[in-house]
Formats: sequence, structure tokens, C-alpha cells
Amino acid sequence: MSRYFVWVISGLVCATVIWAMGAGTAGGGSVKGTVRLAGAPVKPKKVPVTIDQYVCGKEKEAEDVVLSPDNGIRYAVVSLQSPPPGAKWNAPLPPAQIDQKQCMFVPRVVVVPAGGIVEFLNSDRLLHNVKSFSKVNSPFNKAHPKARTISVVFKEPEIIRIECDLHSWMRSWVVVAGHPFYAVTNDKGEFALDNVPPGKYTLQIWQESLGTVTRDVTVGDTSAATVTVEMTRK
Repeated sequence: MSRYFVWVISGLVCATVIWAMGAGTAGGGSVKGTVRLAGAPVKPKKVPVTIDQYVCGKEKEAEDVVLSPDNGIRYAVVSLQSPPPGAKWNAPLPPAQIDQKQCMFVPRVVVVPAGGIVEFLNSDRLLHNVKSFSKVNSPFNKAHPKARTISVVFKEPEIIRIECDLHSWMRSWVVVAGHPFYAVTNDKGEFALDNVPPGKYTLQIWQESLGTVTRDVTVGDTSAATVTVEMTRK
């Protein structure tokens, strides 16, 4: 059973796809696919940097929509809208990590189970702060000097925006999941949900700038349901 999660070791993101983990079911099928932006390719937006340029540089990509050359969308979150009964994680998961490197949060999106931990790191040689815009979970706003780890427990399912007040372009997202069937698309827009019990489901696809779309899928006993989902700019 696959148990990959997003964390950072030696400054490298070790996985960009979050697979369904410990779902409390043996075997089953899978849902695999790609999330794409409809229409012509879009050039990345640039954000000017006006402070701490010795670390941050003079401009940054906005990263509100990150695309592959063929319009695959990175950092879209795919989940089962109605999970199978009794879906749960079979074992505690290691903390997810979000680092701050050259004045950007890395990775842009992580998924943690309800009750899970995110460790916020700071690899930059300057002061950041980590501010959450939580509505269900307790909000926080913490000063974050270099090399300090800030651990936060997220108790309730919610999509939470994280920002740095000192560097206004910095943003990331913590998706607190109520069940294991979640995935974050990789740099090609690909995702996979494994060990899904047979049945009919509705996929929910969320992206920070493009909103939410749904797609119905049918999963067989051992087969893979393959889907391509297109999202459009509002």
C-alpha cells in the first residue's frame, strides 16, 4: 500500500503527488488522471520584489496557477467528495513540511489529515512570519527567524491560506483532509488515488485561482478509472 506524503529533506521536495493512504480497505481499484487548463497556454505572471532583494531577488512568479508545457496544472487538489464508509488512515502519518526558500513557500500546497502536523521551516537568512487565514481551525501569526521549526496541529477539515506579512507575494495552502482519498497533482498535472473500493464516486478538484469542479467516476474491483479534467479561468 502506497504511503507517500509531501515533506522536505535537504531542501528537496521528495514527493509532489499525495496518494490515498491507509484507507482501511484492502485492494480495490484506483482513480488516475490529469488536470489541465482549457485553452491556450498562459505565460506565468511575475510579481515585483521591493524588499530584501539580496535574498528574494527582483521578481517572483506568482504561482497562483503553475502549468506544465501542455497545460497540466500543478498543485490542484483532487479528492473523493463522498468517501467510502469507514475510510480512515491505518497509521499516523509523518508531519508535512513547508519551507521558506528565497522568499517563497515550498511546496505551494500540502495535504494533512485532520489532527495532523505541519512543520514550517525557514531556510532563508532573514525573518519571515507565518500567518494563517483559518476559519475552523485556530488562526495563528508567528514570527519565524531562520532555522527555527514551527509545528502546528490542524484539527478540523479546512482549506487554509498561509501568508507572510513581511513579503506580501508569499502564499501557500494547507488542505486539512477528513479522509485519506486526497491527491495533489504533480508537475505534469497528474494524480492518483489508490485502494478505492468499487463503486460510483464524485471527484472534487480544487485549485486556488480556478475554483472547484467535479467529475463522476466509476471504480471497478481492480481496474483503474482514468479521467482528464479541464479547468477554466473565471
